[in-house]
Amino acid sequence: MSTQPTTAADTIRVLVIEDDPVAAAAHALYVGRVPGFAVAGVVHSRADASHFLKRTPVDLLLLDLYLPDGHGLQLVRSLRSAGHGADVIAVTSARDLAVVREGVSLGVVQYVLKPFTFSTLRDRLARYAQFRAAAGEASGQEEVDRALSVLRAPQPVALPKGLTQSTLQTITRALREAGPEGVSSGAAASALGISRITARRYLEYLVDSGRADRAPQYGQIGRPELRYRWLSGR
Repeated sequence: MSTQPTTAADTIRVLVIEDDPVAAAAHALYVGRVPGFAVAGVVHSRADASHFLKRTPVDLLLLDLYLPDGHGLQLVRSLRSAGHGADVIAVTSARDLAVVREGVSLGVVQYVLKPFTFSTLRDRLARYAQFRAAAGEASGQEEVDRALSVLRAPQPVALPKGLTQSTLQTITRALREAGPEGVSSGAAASALGISRITARRYLEYLVDSGRADRAPQYGQIGRPELRYRWLSGR
């Protein structure tokens, strides 16, 4: 467990709950890079989170739902029963909408699907901070709707210059359909009717965002060819 003291009274204190130490360190690093947020601690299990919260106040849980000693929503349920009001952002690979609905009923304010980039989490945290900062009495329904829309309707993460969502979706679909053998940038380009350079840019973007990996495939003649493979479950 690691801790980082908070200083400013308006700083949002975050507890990172993630069983994978590498992912936990990355999530804590991301949180620490967002102005107005500070990492209060990092724990790797439901039991450690419960112990931490008994002695250290936090404002927000960045919660992995699959923990070694129980589901993350079980932790949230026990916290609510004990009167703990910390908000929750769920960080998970789970796409079961029944789980999403249950989480909403327990006070999960955002879901971030793994894997994600820093910009994705930064967007969610910034929106949460804006929602949290809203104070006073709403003048009417429109103002209430506007406050909720800040939290519930995040804008799509901007792609690097020159990339489009439609082509990214096409490349992603081709990569997933290629299965464990993967695909080269040349093969993807031929199948989709785009240039090899363009295909490689999109494939490299998927690698950089943690959704694919690449490895050289050695043939009998010439330089090894890079093959890209979709990471299962991502």
